[in-house]
Amino acid sequence: SADMAHGVHPNFMDKHEEHHRPELHKGLVIKHNANQRYATSGTTAFLFKEVGKIHSLPTQDFVVRNDMGCGSTIGPILASGIGIRTVDCGIPQLSMHSVREICGKEDIDIAYNHFKAFYQTFSSVDRKLNVD
Repeated sequence: SADMAHGVHPNFMDKHEEHHRPELHKGLVIKHNANQRYATSGTTAFLFKEVGKIHSLPTQDFVVRNDMGCGSTIGPILASGIGIRTVDCGIPQLSMHSVREICGKEDIDIAYNHFKAFYQTFSSVDRKLNVD
């Protein structure tokens, strides 16, 4: 499920968990939420990161602070309705839902290359994975 992700704003760094502050130009963000607002699981995050590692593409993780609200994506709905493993990811951006949303131009290339690599490499990575 590809969407956008909340990048850390320098004026509001305290709105993010200390070790989960997605930065522009640092790669695709894998979004996690314990309340299933995102569809990412441990297995799907691993698969997505592994594809990135094989192709030298950076990834970042985003976990919403426990005391902050969280939006959602269509990922959980699609995953439950279709029954396929799903990862929620996106390009980090500033000012989501504002008149002027901002993202890093390098992140667009990273996203394109990561999605292309995913379709080329997923099957071979998935065959090696054993999930109990």
